Amino acid sequence: MKNNKKRVLLLGGSSDIGIEVAKIFLSQNWNVDLHFFKNKKNVSKLKYYSNKLKIIQIDFNNNNLNFEKNLKKKINNDYDAVVNLIGFVDNKSFEKTTLRDFLKSLKINTIFPLLIEKILLKKMLVRKWGRILNCSSIGVKYGGGKNTFNYSFSKHALEFIPSDYKNWAKRNVLINNIRIGVTDTKIHKRIKHKNLKKRINLIPMGRMAKSDEIAKFIFQLASQKNTFITGETLSIAGGE
Repeated sequence: MKNNKKRVLLLGGSSDIGIEVAKIFLSQNWNVDLHFFKNKKNVSKLKYYSNKLKIIQIDFNNNNLNFEKNLKKKINNDYDAVVNLIGFVDNKSFEKTTLRDFLKSLKINTIFPLLIEKILLKKMLVRKWGRILNCSSIGVKYGGGKNTFNYSFSKHALEFIPSDYKNWAKRNVLINNIRIGVTDTKIHKRIKHKNLKKRINLIPMGRMAKSDEIAKFIFQLASQKNTFITGETLSIAGGE
């Protein structure tokens, strides 16, 4: 990997954690292509990095069968790393979910991000350097929360690493998942979780994670700092 061509694609990069991840990559001289759908206000926090930052707006809730073809036009296929931070939450319990809900969560959180990673993989293998990191949830471990079943279900599917990763490793292309624990972000205002204090008490460390703590771990796995970890699903959840 040439130092002057380090470029990362952050999918769902407008989340609180995504903004912290972008800041770290930018501070380390990476060029950052940040994908978002709606949260443009959060993206504005990165305005001071405009010379190394590119903003990409794409709606993954798309029913166009040519969407994969269109992705190739919108996404530069020459990246050193890709981090999938997408986290669509529909606030549906298992009892109330529908086929449409299942498919929407899978499409946004799992299928389209994996299609993008498949597109980017080819150049990484040719270049013999690449890092792919999918951000999952500690909820996978517990079958999801009361109102986050579809979210956790789609993240569980996201953790499925193709067996071909063993061949990718020979070309220095590493792929991993991280299960993110309860983190102090705005997402808790959208999730109907009335017993957040009780939820926090289940964490051995007795507190939520901070966004920058998660971001540092992500950078460690998705940058040149990761030299030998691949095919793993790791947790950063305060011991949960």
